[in-house]
Amino acid sequence: MQVEYPPAISLFLPEQTMITDSYGRTMNYLRLAVTDRCNLRCAYCMPEEGLDWIPRKELMTYEEMWRICSLFVKMGVEKIRITGGEPFVRKNLLSFLKDISGVSGLRELTLTTNGLLTAPAVPELKKIGIRTVNLSLDTLDKDRFIRITHRNGLDKVLATLDGLLQHDIAVKINTVVMEGRNIADIIPLVQLTKTLPVSVRFIEEMPFNGGSHQVCLNWDHKHIREHIQGYFPGMLRTVDLPNATACNYNIPGHKGDVGIIAAYTRSFCGTCNRIRITPTGVLRTCLYDAGKLNLKDAMRNGNTDAELQNMITDIILGKPKDGWEAQNMLVKQHRERESMATIGG
Repeated sequence: MQVEYPPAISLFLPEQTMITDSYGRTMNYLRLAVTDRCNLRCAYCMPEEGLDWIPRKELMTYEEMWRICSLFVKMGVEKIRITGGEPFVRKNLLSFLKDISGVSGLRELTLTTNGLLTAPAVPELKKIGIRTVNLSLDTLDKDRFIRITHRNGLDKVLATLDGLLQHDIAVKINTVVMEGRNIADIIPLVQLTKTLPVSVRFIEEMPFNGGSHQVCLNWDHKHIREHIQGYFPGMLRTVDLPNATACNYNIPGHKGDVGIIAAYTRSFCGTCNRIRITPTGVLRTCLYDAGKLNLKDAMRNGNTDAELQNMITDIILGKPKDGWEAQNMLVKQHRERESMATIGG
């Protein structure tokens, strides 16, 4: 199905601006969640029984998302990542990706997926121009995969990994480290980098699991690094790119590399360049805040692009200094019960 996108409702909108917060950080990376629904039930993200899914009428349409993406690119966003939930659960995703890839000024379009439905779409992703995909994979063991995700799908995820590499699409494997669940998988996942040109990134567990289980923070970024160095003492730190969330490492003789993301420790907040849009259109300037602007509602209320730009600019100026400040502002709202699927991964 080809979506027809109406022209943006513009009024004196400048051709190019930059979005900067009060700390001088330029926001040029947008993470857009197209759905809250997912075909896995990962313990660190949601309860086994799932969530109360957002009613479809409350989700943004593709036309609304296209308008948001076009506006943000005009405001200086250079990279857009499509997330969920699981993006491929939403129908006609490939058509939407194709249309977004054509937005003038966008330099990079990528996505995060759990891989269950992705393998058949890989050739089209290549044609669209997607050069990098983040693949969620917390274990290489079939039984542990079932225990973590409550689904039997490891073979499909690995088929997606193979397909992406065969089509020369760079792969970043995202692994959430969970004590008592997948510690035994850390080293086997690192060993993937010996023969495969992949980046395996280990992520501290965060308190966004929908209340499904207690988060254990024993395995922080330091513990993860020390564990890996115990097996690979020659592991060397590399120079990180600007705005990087991961501390990256090379192991001599390996084709790929290893990254460690201090997602709960939040040591990278000082260079944050990211904006999040939830499936319902809420703009979040930080993973740990609740959002103060619903762009979907603003569009449906008839606001022009120029008016939306002013709203966005005001919200970005109020972006917290870091994730701890954002969390402290919301400590009474019990945010630990929220699911990553409703935030946008």
